[in-house]
Amino acid sequence: VRVPVAFVELCNQVLLHREPGRFALMYRLLWRLVHEPALRHDPLDADRLKAAELAAAVRRDIHKMRAFVRFRPVGDDRHVAWFEPDHHIVEANAPFFMRRFAQMRWAILTPERCVEWDGEQLHFQPGADRSNAPPADAGEQLWLTYYEHIFNPARLKLAMMVREMPRRYWHNLPEAALIAPLAASAAARSEAMVAAPATPARSTRTLHIQRADAPPPGEAPRTLEALKAATNACTACPIGALATQAVCGEGPVGAQHMLVGEQPGDQEDLAGRPFVGPAGQLLDGALRELGWPRQQLYLANAVKHFKYELRGKRRLHKTAGQREAQACGQWLAHEINLVQPQALVALGATAARALLGRDVAVGRERGRWLHERADGRPVFVTLHPSALLRQPPSEREAAYAAWLEDLRRCREVAFEPSLPAATTPD
Repeated sequence: VRVPVAFVELCNQVLLHREPGRFALMYRLLWRLVHEPALRHDPLDADRLKAAELAAAVRRDIHKMRAFVRFRPVGDDRHVAWFEPDHHIVEANAPFFMRRFAQMRWAILTPERCVEWDGEQLHFQPGADRSNAPPADAGEQLWLTYYEHIFNPARLKLAMMVREMPRRYWHNLPEAALIAPLAASAAARSEAMVAAPATPARSTRTLHIQRADAPPPGEAPRTLEALKAATNACTACPIGALATQAVCGEGPVGAQHMLVGEQPGDQEDLAGRPFVGPAGQLLDGALRELGWPRQQLYLANAVKHFKYELRGKRRLHKTAGQREAQACGQWLAHEINLVQPQALVALGATAARALLGRDVAVGRERGRWLHERADGRPVFVTLHPSALLRQPPSEREAAYAAWLEDLRRCREVAFEPSLPAATTPD
């Protein structure tokens, strides 16, 4: 007998339901699929609808078990949980818990079936009694304290909460005891929150102000280490309060070229180094093609902190505003003064504006040296590597070749003796 794969999957789910007639239902559907080929094209058939209803209930029960199992330690580095499923889902759900808690020795007790993971394989046993489950422990009080403090009274929606966390599960959830008092006080707490004056935003930057190697306010940093400390302590714009750390440049002092990008990205913010994310990897590949060691260059960014917006759990790059870029201008100027490069390469419009003090149309002014800086250092303008990553695939190869030619041109010209000499620091 040949049946669709979807029917086999449906059958595996329906047979986990407690419905007494599930076997007869699925046998009847199997017979009809073989003798009534048109059945698979009839979504309103009563048997199909009933099977879909049972399968949905099983999937929901599997999801609730994953959400509402609460382990408690019982000694000897073992954890035990008690759960009361609606359907026969323990064996089907056990592999999920095995993968999720692979490093932990645990057992899940239910009235019908129990499962234990010893770190190597799953063991199934007959059902247990609620009295076999461990009592509350000190760690549970810590969890309740956490739950109470993350409760947001202004966003309380009881009907939705009960729909997602049905009351029949509450007697096995430690936090359920807090729901009634928290819900009762929600309205008063919301009114008090609205009436309270706004509190100033807290910033992690204040921790960096106390660093011993940070220069006093108003004094120019004399070393790159002092520059890093001062940049971490900067409160001239709000970006730094949300970033992990300031990302200053890296490379040799006295490098012939300083390559300046826009701002650190997510990976740079975490690593504390410039150009280590996707754009940095593209730049590294181009430098290897040119035989231009990255170790000979000083790589930096015009903006020293990562500006982003949250999309779920992801931090997505957001272009720094003009005021924010101007606030970082002092740090870039100090960095140039300390590194003393012979030439500057602006990767993108933000870097070009920071180095030239004016708006720059990269598409029109790329690929040539601009001699506009008061210190005499020439500035070469080209694309930021992230601009290439945003190109349509059909245009990316040609855009990369043109960008590679820009880098080759700026490298060769920088070796000519006609370049202006770098100024010395004050």
